[in-house]
Amino acid sequence: MYPPELVAPMKKDLTDFGFTQLVSSDEVANVLDEKSGTVLVVVNSVCGCAAANCRPGAKLAMQNEKRPNKAVTVFAGVDKEAVDKARSYMLPYPPSSPSIGLFKDGKLVHMLERHHIEGRTAEIIAENLKMAFEQFC
Repeated sequence: MYPPELVAPMKKDLTDFGFTQLVSSDEVANVLDEKSGTVLVVVNSVCGCAAANCRPGAKLAMQNEKRPNKAVTVFAGVDKEAVDKARSYMLPYPPSSPSIGLFKDGKLVHMLERHHIEGRTAEIIAENLKMAFEQFC
């Protein structure tokens, strides 16, 4: 587990942009058990690809005209309970951080795992998400 003061700026990077930080399994369940609407879930991380690609890509995508009703985030290595719960909704995909899942009406409809994020630019990630937003939001 990472010290809270170390990850605070990394959490703030998304929450300052309108993402809601979820820290408990109940908070995750309350959001992802909803059977209507769309939710973008970012599994945040301390790694370089989260800083350089994942968070900037998610923020760029959220500037699209069509976007999810909600944007939430959980932080791997910090909020274990929330991350484990979020990952349970992302099955059959294996645990991956960073990662991004798009849910529609309570079902996972689009997933970016770490291997889709690592080595790709924020713009490529944003374009991938925007295409999913156009289709599902």
